[in-house]
Amino acid sequence: MDPKYFIILACVFVLSAHSVKGAAGLGITDGRLSHCPKSPNCVSSHSGDRAHYIEPLRFTGSLDKAKDVLVSIIESEKHAKLITITDNYLHAEFTSLIFRFVDDVEFYFDDSTKTIHVRSASRVGYSDFGVNRKRVEKIRELFNLKVKEE
Repeated sequence: MDPKYFIILACVFVLSAHSVKGAAGLGITDGRLSHCPKSPNCVSSHSGDRAHYIEPLRFTGSLDKAKDVLVSIIESEKHAKLITITDNYLHAEFTSLIFRFVDDVEFYFDDSTKTIHVRSASRVGYSDFGVNRKRVEKIRELFNLKVKEE
């Protein structure tokens, strides 16, 4: 085998293996989701900088209803897996089709402000070519449609 192909395959294997390990730094701390790293492969409604900031989702009914809608959206996604569901937190993993890279998507439900804060971040790499931002916007669109239907 040509050495350059071996190196490419080794790199893909290492990156793929690393992306399936559990991610560190997830969850809620002091009522906030974790900060995004400096790399552009993360968006968060808790971010203080424009490059990483994304609007949170809003709901008007009950928290349980909003959570049920969000869970149904994630369960309908082909490459998504729900990892954690609590009273005010939801964590899902989205896996890319080809290289099996994993992105962590978190939602923090704040019933007092009827806000669902969101953070979507790649576990590996530097750039995600806007995948995390597009994912959250797609989830927002589906969420708003489903909430209006019910």
